[in-house]
Amino acid sequence: MFDRLGNLIGAWRVPGRDLRVCEDDVFVVSYPKSGNTWVRFIVAMLRAPGLSIDFGNIEALVPDIYQNTRRVLSLSPRPRILKSHEYLDPRYRRVIYVVRDPRDVAVSYFQFLRKMRSLDDSVSLADFVPQFVAGEADPFGSWADHVGGWLGARACADDFLLLRYEDMRADPRAAVKSIAGFIGLDPAEAQLDQVLAQSSMGAMRRLEQNSGMAWKATRGGIADIPFVGTGEDRSRRSDLPVEARVQIERRWGEVMAQVGYSFDDVAAGAHGAGVE
Repeated sequence: MFDRLGNLIGAWRVPGRDLRVCEDDVFVVSYPKSGNTWVRFIVAMLRAPGLSIDFGNIEALVPDIYQNTRRVLSLSPRPRILKSHEYLDPRYRRVIYVVRDPRDVAVSYFQFLRKMRSLDDSVSLADFVPQFVAGEADPFGSWADHVGGWLGARACADDFLLLRYEDMRADPRAAVKSIAGFIGLDPAEAQLDQVLAQSSMGAMRRLEQNSGMAWKATRGGIADIPFVGTGEDRSRRSDLPVEARVQIERRWGEVMAQVGYSFDDVAAGAHGAGVE
């Protein structure tokens, strides 16, 4: 009886890393605040072209393994496409991996934690960055450990699609076509146009304004701090103190270079000045 009770209780818990993985699962994986939600919406729009996708129904279409219970996930139609932030997990056979410049991730993550009341107003961005660099902001390790682990193990595999957030911004059509091909779809140009229009940063911000309060992931957060940013990373990065940028670059420069991120002019100058 106690075993049965335990199973019933377990079915109503969110699994996270303890998810029971199915062989045909596809995972959208990233370090937090790297573009995972954007890709989830693109996937949902590609798979359900006649449906109006918003923050109220995204969990039913591309479920989050931290927001949905074991039971809900077990009942999701197969093949499932699931959202995850997990560090390298060899059970994930097919993976869309999204990476973003860690200097921009730091600022976006800081704002998100403020939105969710995990950081109060007394904590500055400069205070947060050492915690971020040390991998203490969440259970997923540091940005470099996360990115380096996945790319080191899977970068050359056919069942691994690497997407850089910055490339998606620069050429969203190519990104959407890559995602579609990876999940076995061949959309017509008219559908691609529709997905591109519905998943633009402006459209995503409007979706958050209209349906964001229904989303489990941000329910209870501060409404005045948006989840969807402008997507303009350079302007976001300018909020980082020079010392914080240098700290990120010195700690993670090698991994950053592997995925094509160079030092910006301000931080490069600071390197020469010997700022710690």
